[in-house]
Amino acid sequence: MKKAIFLFFAVAFAGITTVSAQGGGFQRRTVEERVKAVMDKLADFKLDKDKSALTDSAFTSFYKAMDKIREEMMSGGGQPDRDAMREKFQKLSAERDDKLKKLFTDDQYKKWKDEIEPTTRPQRGGGGGNGGGNN
Repeated sequence: MKKAIFLFFAVAFAGITTVSAQGGGFQRRTVEERVKAVMDKLADFKLDKDKSALTDSAFTSFYKAMDKIREEMMSGGGQPDRDAMREKFQKLSAERDDKLKKLFTDDQYKKWKDEIEPTTRPQRGGGGGNGGGNN
C-alpha cells in the first residue's frame, strides 16, 4: 500500500512539474515569438533579404491585427461572437496571403498553404468529444 501511495505522488509530482515547465499551457506567445517561429519554418524558402523583411512585416502586421481583434471581441464583457471573430480572422488571413503570393514563388506558396500554415495554428487540447470518433 505504501508503494502505491508513493507511486501516485511521484507520478503527480512529475505531471505538475511538466505542466509548470511548459508555462501551464495557457500563455499566448508574443507577436515577435510567433513571427520568429513562422520565419524559422520558412527557412527552406531561402528568401533574399528584401523578401525576408517583407515576409516578416506581413506576419507582424497579421499577428498584431489578430491580437487587436481578439482584445476588442473579449473586452465587450460577455461571450464574444465567434462567427464575427472567425470572419475577421479569415479576412486577415486572406490579406496576409495576398501579400505572400506576391513574395513567394508558386511552389513556395503551395508549400506554405499545404504544409506550413496548418502547423502555425494553435493546437487545441483533446478530450472534448468534438466528433473525434467517439460515436
